[in-house]
Amino acid sequence: MSATNTLTTSTSHARASSGSLLWPILSALTALALGAHLWAIYALTPEAQAAAGGLAQKIFYFHVPAAYSMYLAGTICFLGSCAYLVRATHGRNALAQAGAEAAVVFGAMVLTSGPLWAKKAWGVYWTWDPRLTTLLLSVMLYFAMVVLRRFSGDGEAERKFAAAFGVLGTVLLPVIHYSVRLWGGNHPTVVGKGGGGLSPAMLQTFLLGFVPMTLVCVLIVAVRARLALAQSRLADAEELGAALGFVEGEAPDYYETSDS
Repeated sequence: MSATNTLTTSTSHARASSGSLLWPILSALTALALGAHLWAIYALTPEAQAAAGGLAQKIFYFHVPAAYSMYLAGTICFLGSCAYLVRATHGRNALAQAGAEAAVVFGAMVLTSGPLWAKKAWGVYWTWDPRLTTLLLSVMLYFAMVVLRRFSGDGEAERKFAAAFGVLGTVLLPVIHYSVRLWGGNHPTVVGKGGGGLSPAMLQTFLLGFVPMTLVCVLIVAVRARLALAQSRLADAEELGAALGFVEGEAPDYYETSDS
């Protein structure tokens, strides 16, 4: 083996080794960050007053970071969708698909945790508050995009239609964020202009929550994008195999071994 081939092989092994270590390290960091955040919620933050929900107010520390992660996943879906509409590739389609799926996951977390807190603070699980309504609409659009990809096929037209859904769903995200300022409503403003503010311990725990949620979002998007990309490449290989005559395990004549 030549020195060039040896160097190429060594480089390939090094890349494969670093790639195989990336996922365990990222998963371990995510688990540690989640554990630290849960400990901070339990041990460092005081219980809020009854008007804010009392103990249930601690839902706030992962409710808001989950909403942020939904925005992040939606942004990834938006970028992947726009890039796919400009030039269609499997990688861009996979990124848009993974972003939409992650947005549905975090949107479901927000829509589940929010009513649990609202029941203690407002006395009802749900009100047709402008922010809640626009959030529900956005999650439904992302969910429709996921369902469309799952059941309507994976052709070029279906992919472009799903990408258009991805763009539309992300356009709604700023509306969700500013809906309270635009139309009012019951949804509280804790951080920012007009908010009630947080104590130092509350603020530290709140900011810490963005770390694990970001890591979880990155993991979900990366894993789902890799899976979608692998599925697209497998479909291409199956089409190529069918075109070359590989049907139900039958190989062309040039793959048959002779007795001689």
